[in-house]
Amino acid sequence: MKANLEDIARAAGVSKMTVSRVLRGGSGFSDDTRTRVMQVAERLGYIPNRLAAAFGAEQASTLVGMCVPRLTSGLFGHVLDGVDRALTRLGFQLMIGANNHATDEEEAWVRQLVSWRPAGVILSGRTHSPGTVDLLRKTALPVVEIWDLTTSPIDMAVGFSHHDCGAEMGLHLIRRGRRRAGFVGALARADVMGAARLDGFRAALAQAGHPLADAEVLNDAPGFYAGYYGMETLLSRRGDLDAVYFHNDEMAIGGLAFCQARGLRVPEDIGIAGWGGMEAASILPRRLTTTLVPTTAIGKAAAEALVARLTGAAVPEVTVVPTRLVPGETV
Repeated sequence: MKANLEDIARAAGVSKMTVSRVLRGGSGFSDDTRTRVMQVAERLGYIPNRLAAAFGAEQASTLVGMCVPRLTSGLFGHVLDGVDRALTRLGFQLMIGANNHATDEEEAWVRQLVSWRPAGVILSGRTHSPGTVDLLRKTALPVVEIWDLTTSPIDMAVGFSHHDCGAEMGLHLIRRGRRRAGFVGALARADVMGAARLDGFRAALAQAGHPLADAEVLNDAPGFYAGYYGMETLLSRRGDLDAVYFHNDEMAIGGLAFCQARGLRVPEDIGIAGWGGMEAASILPRRLTTTLVPTTAIGKAAAEALVARLTGAAVPEVTVVPTRLVPGETV
């Protein structure tokens, strides 16, 4: 239950007008009164309503906030498009933020967002700070966690398992006869979803009796060049690898470019696999082995789940949007 000015006034033993003046930084009251009101507001978890401040009254918000890892991510661009199209059709507007894979930045963004009294919130991933979770539960806003599926969401979850994506690709490489697989990733110590794919890949290989031979996980953002020099670094240590799984398709394309520059034949000399089903992979001479992620469908499903919750309709707590492994011609 959201605390309002009347709740604070009653608990602090002052008038609603006094509470309003204190919270707005006004004057005409004692320091003791200010301290008492501020302490009660904090204890009750009061969040100022900026819409009310701007328009002079409580408004039925049509604003939905969405926080993504990076605004430069091609995959999340399609997710955002799916969310925005669905929300616009349903009469809502989207506010976008980025957390740079940092839970503290996400918390700061959420605190700013809820002061505008949004209709709901969409967050990427399943890992959030305790402060974020506590704040969202106190505000009682509809929340959809997307992308990396959790079976115990704050409110609702829409997505798929990154761990399972990695495991599925590991099994595919084993079935294709690959026995010395490596991995090239990015955003070390930041991207927990990329790490989950690596964990799944590693587990599947180990279970098949052919453990991961080596991995190069860069601190840089994923991209074509990161894939190129990540592949170069990895093969300089382990020149006998027969397959490499990449953080995403862009990095896999960079790895393919390195192989071409060094005269390595793909897939004859070494297999290459990516993840994401990115558009850039569609113009390659050979179809990239990858995992197709239904980005737009995830965004659409998340937006529709949130609006359904607002209208009182029954909504599943967890919605699985399955990915699909595309065998391709590079493994």
